[in-house]
Amino acid sequence: MVQVIQGKDVSLNQLIEQFALERIDDENFFREWRDNLPELNELEKQNIEEIKTEYQHLSRYPILEPVVKMVVLSPLLRLAGFYQPPFYIASEEEVEISSEDEGTIIRGRIDILVFHPPLWVLVIEAKRAQYSLEVAIPQALAYMLANPESDKPVFGFVTNGREFQFIKLSKQGIPKYGLSYTLSLNRGDDLHTVVKVLKHLADLASQ
Repeated sequence: MVQVIQGKDVSLNQLIEQFALERIDDENFFREWRDNLPELNELEKQNIEEIKTEYQHLSRYPILEPVVKMVVLSPLLRLAGFYQPPFYIASEEEVEISSEDEGTIIRGRIDILVFHPPLWVLVIEAKRAQYSLEVAIPQALAYMLANPESDKPVFGFVTNGREFQFIKLSKQGIPKYGLSYTLSLNRGDDLHTVVKVLKHLADLASQ
């Protein structure tokens, strides 16, 4: 009997057992979020500080997922250049993956998919501010596994508006993934680093 799991309900353990997913903690596996990051100009830094200020103001009340997308995610993607050629964006994109024995099927909708045909560049999951990123990571990984391309890595980005984490998935051989540190809007220049990483990933995908 085929087991159908909704993407929002998938657990990390299910991905490990059904798809042989393996976590790689070696920092050399996921250097894209650390190395060769671009510098930001003064206007970009000013825009980032405005995002931070607006989020902190709005966080006096519970911030739901649509507000996270509007106030934080959308301006970050704009600053990184994902609204310009050669990129395109899809929202609520339907995906489905099945295990090799086809005993498990995972279905769901990606919050935001940034793509550069024929390569999926960035799978983004946005959760309400009260959610931990641990909730979003298995869901993002499930959708990244659905990427039809297997010769290039896929990158993911999860956020609850206050915290941010990047994911890299390689499907060559056994699927392997790595995580960046958790970056925080409330810690130093972390939000600047988020934009730098997004810009760097955009540059890599454009090459």
